[in-house]
Amino acid sequence: MNKKAVVLLSGGLDSTTVLAKAIADGYEVYALSFDYGQRHDVELEAARRIATAMGVKAHKVIPMDLRSLGGSALTDDNIDVPTTETDGIPATYVPARNTVFLSIALGWAEVLEAQTLFIGVSAVDYSGYPDCRPEFISAFERLANLATRMGVEGQVITVQAPLLNLTKAATVNLGLSLGVDYSMTISCYQANVAGEACGLCDSCRLRKIGFEQAGVADPTRYVAAQ
Repeated sequence: MNKKAVVLLSGGLDSTTVLAKAIADGYEVYALSFDYGQRHDVELEAARRIATAMGVKAHKVIPMDLRSLGGSALTDDNIDVPTTETDGIPATYVPARNTVFLSIALGWAEVLEAQTLFIGVSAVDYSGYPDCRPEFISAFERLANLATRMGVEGQVITVQAPLLNLTKAATVNLGLSLGVDYSMTISCYQANVAGEACGLCDSCRLRKIGFEQAGVADPTRYVAAQ
């Protein structure tokens, strides 16, 4: 059985949990991160630390300029990161981000002859992002098998999203059971250069709720007491 996998690793709580799950499931893991012009690029430093600490086979950081497209609070400094809950798709949605990321992961998977991609999306605590839904994962998996040499030659490609139906609390508990050190991770959309989280954005809010509901201490370093 082919046991190579490409894992999308942002440096946050979810992707690190998925990385640990892939390793626990016996995959030879190749971690993939993106320097896409995000305002919270301190997460890339976290991703590098995590990849090293967890002993992945290889870790690539791919540069790309999604900032030139804009359209998101994460790639356009003129759009504020929201600090209160909003209805609909939030300003932190980056147009087509997961589609682009998975496509590049698919390309590396073909080079590696890896038949499995891992992504840390959740449809439960997904904050309104359309590319975090099960329909998207299923659709991309179909595309992957249609658009690649591996798929045409009968090597079935799967996209695994082990957190898809988990709450943030369940994700935290899963990660802890796999030995994840969450103090290494950064989830904040606007963390400062010291890696301190704002405690106010959607990502911080969901993270804090997750640790609280899991009944474990939150190791996140916040800018001020939250």
